[in-house]
Amino acid sequence: MNKLSMGKQVQVISALVEGNSIRSIERMSGIHRDTIMRLLGRVGRHCQAIMDTHLQGFHSKFLQIDEIWTFVGKKEGRLSQEEKSNTSIGDQ
Repeated sequence: MNKLSMGKQVQVISALVEGNSIRSIERMSGIHRDTIMRLLGRVGRHCQAIMDTHLQGFHSKFLQIDEIWTFVGKKEGRLSQEEKSNTSIGDQ
């Protein structure tokens, strides 16, 4: 991880935040996907530590969350009758 310059690390994290896939970032940057995954894990652990430190005792009545949707395995419209009972696949 220390071999990546700060600029390259920022480039990778910025691309991830914009919604690019790990493989597309690998193609764009020339950085191996395993390195991208290690960086993502490291940044995630640091974010968790920041949240744990600064958001203690936080309570809110309302949260606004936009554009959070994905599918797992396959899109909802493609699920068989049997698969529709499994909430771990399809639209999430």
